[in-house]
Amino acid sequence: MAVIPVDLAGRSYEVRVGTGLLANVAEEAAPFLRKTRVPIVADANARQHWGEELTRSLEAAGKEPRWYDIEPGEGSKSWESLARLTDWLLAEGVERGDHVLALGGGVVGDLTGFACAILKRGCGFVQLPTTLLAQVDSSVGGKTAINTSAGKNLIGAFHQPSLVLADLDALSTLPPRELRAGYAEVLKYGVLGDAGFFEWLEGEGGNVVALQPEPLERAVANSVAAKARIVAEDERETSGARALLNLGHTFGHALEAETGFSDRLLHGEAVALGMVLAARYSSRRGELSLDDAARVTRAVDTAGLPAEISALGLDCDGRKLADHMLHDKKMDAGTLPFILLRGIGEAWLARDVDMADIAAFLDEELQAH
Repeated sequence: MAVIPVDLAGRSYEVRVGTGLLANVAEEAAPFLRKTRVPIVADANARQHWGEELTRSLEAAGKEPRWYDIEPGEGSKSWESLARLTDWLLAEGVERGDHVLALGGGVVGDLTGFACAILKRGCGFVQLPTTLLAQVDSSVGGKTAINTSAGKNLIGAFHQPSLVLADLDALSTLPPRELRAGYAEVLKYGVLGDAGFFEWLEGEGGNVVALQPEPLERAVANSVAAKARIVAEDERETSGARALLNLGHTFGHALEAETGFSDRLLHGEAVALGMVLAARYSSRRGELSLDDAARVTRAVDTAGLPAEISALGLDCDGRKLADHMLHDKKMDAGTLPFILLRGIGEAWLARDVDMADIAAFLDEELQAH
């Protein structure tokens, strides 16, 4: 098992990456389970696969699991879902010193984390991420949120978990498409800040997606360590370091909005295509070589992820996609910062991007390739 610390002043916690963690959840999370009753918020699919494992572990330790199921999908990150969940937690008697377990992917982690952030002005929670995307990205760092009609993740709070248990066994139950979508976030860490890791993934990425134990643990642990370093440096995205984690997300969120935040384009798929677009736009500006942009495109395509915007069959133009970006929560004084590239492993924050040029670039991409 790899143990990666997330070092924050007075609120440090561990991310444990390994196998058998869910089957031993009572032991792993023992310091945070102070009462007999243990509230668990679960993705309905994740509970189907892992509910019995958690129940056995908790009951063997004299605990009583209390389950609350969340329907899979971004639609569950809503005001209505948040209200129902907080009402349930209050009915369960959750107190400020208690911890809630969050079993599932990013949707469950985001919704549960936000509920715990506001419940009685803050109670604890433990992340039990069961998707690759959640294990390497959304479960670490304390960003919690829900979606609104105005856009994705616009209502939320920074609320760090007390522990993250990334059980690699859980990935064996994922549909192949969802596994590939999570791999996009693994690729992201190489593209934005670690050329050596990206090169390793160019050779071993297939084995990671095939869930080969050693490459998989290395990929997840390396990704978590990269995010932990950035979060420790810039917890609330104020210095610019953490903003680099948004590589691919500004383009990606616009594509998600245009496809209605639906299964037509999964979040990880949007991030993958967003990275390709960020690389190509960086080349358009003369800041990234065509060879490096091609490497990013090839790595995304080889992983079975969307690498061409034209393949989505969108009924829109570049201006409409650019307009979606204006609802981005990173807007600052009317300016939208973009994460661009100067090389593989060299991401940077550009604040001089002309949205008209973005629209023109997207028009070209919609018609090309």
